[in-house]
Amino acid sequence: MMTPPDSNPAFFLDKDGTLVMDEPFNVDPGRIRLMPGALLGCTLLHRAGFRLIVVSNQTGVARGLFPEKALHAVQRRLEELLDAAGVPLAGFYYCPHLPNGSVKEYVRDCDCRKPQPGMLVRAAHELGVDLTESWMVGDILDDVEAGKAAGCRTVLINNGKATEWILNQARQPDWTVSNWREATRCILSSDSRVRPADQSFAMF
Repeated sequence: MMTPPDSNPAFFLDKDGTLVMDEPFNVDPGRIRLMPGALLGCTLLHRAGFRLIVVSNQTGVARGLFPEKALHAVQRRLEELLDAAGVPLAGFYYCPHLPNGSVKEYVRDCDCRKPQPGMLVRAAHELGVDLTESWMVGDILDDVEAGKAAGCRTVLINNGKATEWILNQARQPDWTVSNWREATRCILSSDSRVRPADQSFAMF
């Protein structure tokens, strides 16, 4: 509706603590709950022409806490929750690796584990996303660093989860906010593709 034909922007979202309530290493679909304001925020951003793509570190696989196949049910649950508002989940990318993990096949240094940008770059390649028109939204500075390295603009939802406050140019978010309402407003008000009249979508 608001996106030029040659533009294909996305908003990349961290999962735990950003899109859904943070329950460490949870893969039980019945316990997955969206963060306050997340569903409405995703709806407004979808209407503005952004594709929703989840990018998540899932070290529980490498730690032996759950099998990789358990993440398929997590993806289906996220699709169900978002579909209730008519928001399609364009992509679900995760990194199962950890250099000091306990499951041998997942023990490695990789380019997909945030703060590395590999998941975003892969999604852009596979889905035809324009990274320069896209945003990365997360709750820790590793999310910010991954987004900036991929060429996206970034929003940090500062909900107290960030523990490594190593601030440098690579980890400096474009916006720091405290909730989904503020994050949505910042993205829509900053994006040149969104007409001023359409910014009223973010006034919730």
